[in-house]
Amino acid sequence: VNQVANLTLVSSACDMVSTAYASTKDSHPYIRSVCDAAEKGVKSVTEATASCVQPVLTTLEPHVAAASEYASKGLDKLGETLPLLQKPVEQILSDTKELVSSRVADAKDAVRS
Repeated sequence: VNQVANLTLVSSACDMVSTAYASTKDSHPYIRSVCDAAEKGVKSVTEATASCVQPVLTTLEPHVAAASEYASKGLDKLGETLPLLQKPVEQILSDTKELVSSRVADAKDAVRS
């Protein structure tokens, strides 16, 4: 999970969502109260679940470690195959807009010709 969260694409997307969420909460008092209640509910459920799941996780720890290592190798390979994962969302959007604009310009030129 940490390795996925540290991918530039994922972390920048999370930052964008977090900023939008905070901005929405700050701008709309009714939404803020709903979000605050939801956050408290999620926190309570998470704490209750963590205490129940901990004994199971302790028992499964060797299997979780093996799965984690396997997943880590897979993510490393994915990162090599898809360099896009190492770019922030803003750069991907900018590059995509640039590519689309270029293709549209090429198409306009072809039509004019």
